[in-house]
Amino acid sequence: MFESYIPFPHIDPVAFTVGPLAVRWYALAYVTGVLFCWQYSRWIIKRYPALGIPPEKFDDLISWAIPALVIGGRLGYVLFYQFDYYAAHPLDTLKIWKGGMSFHGGIVGVMMGFYLFSRLHHVSFLRMLDLVSLGVPLGVFLGRMTNFINGELYGRITDVPWAVLFPAGGYLPRHPSQLYEAVLEGLLILIVLNVLFWRTRMIQRPGQLVGVGLMLYAGGRFVVEFFREPDAQLGFVWQMLTMGQILSIPYALLGLFLVLRPRFQRP
Repeated sequence: MFESYIPFPHIDPVAFTVGPLAVRWYALAYVTGVLFCWQYSRWIIKRYPALGIPPEKFDDLISWAIPALVIGGRLGYVLFYQFDYYAAHPLDTLKIWKGGMSFHGGIVGVMMGFYLFSRLHHVSFLRMLDLVSLGVPLGVFLGRMTNFINGELYGRITDVPWAVLFPAGGYLPRHPSQLYEAVLEGLLILIVLNVLFWRTRMIQRPGQLVGVGLMLYAGGRFVVEFFREPDAQLGFVWQMLTMGQILSIPYALLGLFLVLRPRFQRP
């Protein structure tokens, strides 16, 4: 056992510095993901005015989406992953620079922000989600690659030939689960949703694209969690299931509902 493994490629978590400011890969991934999603969605809106979303309103939407993503992601982590600690140290909830974000929580935050925006500006809530879902997976891909660079959220101990020796993982070969997630939760969804958008008429049924995206994300996350090391402070939450798997179940059900929803609507 452990006869072969890949040494962890030590990469500086700081991408570059500007004077006293150190720009980390994680921040760069967030910014790149948001900018790509914004510009790609805006380009689609201009190309297809029939979508009914004015470009200037979409620009305003981004100013809602970013804080909604951060707040939702942070609260999701606090409530589901470190509740006891933050209940005892509530002010630490504000220290987002120390890390601790939940993608499941980020999804909820963005959806709530989009819903409020759609009500105030009279645009289609589901169509906005469909549109943004075309670019979001790139941000997920970059985020998971950054997790790998940081040597965090690594996988369980294994003897597969591509196992990686993470310094923070007790110097035992582990699954590079961050890379699995980058492919299943990011790259695969990016390809599938864009093929569905450009090659089918699914965009004409609001909610279906984002529904497919939610199901793919939930399914990918559920599978990868079997290879990912459970969170140290939680372990297995129920039977052999982790918190990430449990939180993925309602997202899969929501995605299924959105995909099937048009079939039960009156023509």
